[in-house]
Amino acid sequence: MAALVELRDVVKHFPVTRSLGEILSGARPAVRALDGVSFDIGAGDAIAIVGESGCGKTTLGRLMLKLTEPTTGAIAFAGAALADLAGDRLRDFRRQAQLVFQNPFDALNPRFTIYRAVAEPLLNAGIDKGEHADRVATAFRRVHLADGDRYLDRYPHQLSGGQLQRVVLARALVLTPRFLVADEPVSMLDVSVRAGILALMREVRDAMGLTAVYISHDLALVRYLCERTLVMYLGRIVEDGPTDAIVRRPRHPYTRALVAAVPVPDADQPRAPLPIKGSVPDARALPSGCHFRDRCPHAMSRCAEETPPLRPAAGGHRVACHLEGAFTP
Repeated sequence: MAALVELRDVVKHFPVTRSLGEILSGARPAVRALDGVSFDIGAGDAIAIVGESGCGKTTLGRLMLKLTEPTTGAIAFAGAALADLAGDRLRDFRRQAQLVFQNPFDALNPRFTIYRAVAEPLLNAGIDKGEHADRVATAFRRVHLADGDRYLDRYPHQLSGGQLQRVVLARALVLTPRFLVADEPVSMLDVSVRAGILALMREVRDAMGLTAVYISHDLALVRYLCERTLVMYLGRIVEDGPTDAIVRRPRHPYTRALVAAVPVPDADQPRAPLPIKGSVPDARALPSGCHFRDRCPHAMSRCAEETPPLRPAAGGHRVACHLEGAFTP
């Protein structure tokens, strides 16, 4: 399948406030959110981006939607460089690429009725007002709010969390986009309603043929939604492969730790200690070589000297690791 989204050596650094000593020395500290990320997303694919908080997942999602500009590197959508989009071309891209926010309680303007919140993208896109009611009704049916008339004049505080997330999804779908980025779409919802929202997102993606990116720290969630998973650690992709294969046989030491941390239904089942140590380093002063080396139980001198590239491994994986065991069948 042809690539819809392409990223090449994308770097994003955020400058931070300098101390007096740094000012005098001329140092320019920055949070290195992304440090050379490259991958493609095929049209119609559903991929997951997983990792701990602070690994760069949300920044990467915002870059793909042109909500943030990269420090260096290139991002393309349908063959067009995002950096070159302006005017009508940028407006057309905004119609095709949409974001589902993490917190439905904060994603909607409390002063807008539900109808106005869902119709707002149509207004911004210059869609004729005569089409708004039909398009909003269609979006409501897609998210199983077919009795949407009873919600149109309500305000966000009058709806439950699950209903609000359906409204947020309807707002993202009202322009019939091609590309959807969902940032932790169920993390703020009660466990009792998560399954329904996940099933809905999978149904909508299949029905509309969407290309979708799901950002999460929950491997159990992405296994249900995505065929492919990218594992990130401190701004770099450390493993890339089929989701089921990554969950069943992770190859990078960090991915193994993520899989080991997934909760199990049986609280009495014995759990082995997590196979990593230490805490996440400061993103303003990252380790040389492999960013994960300070926490890796297999670290060797080479890990401090060389940055491991993403290399093909068995099972359709790509792994950024000097450990030979990561590449054995």
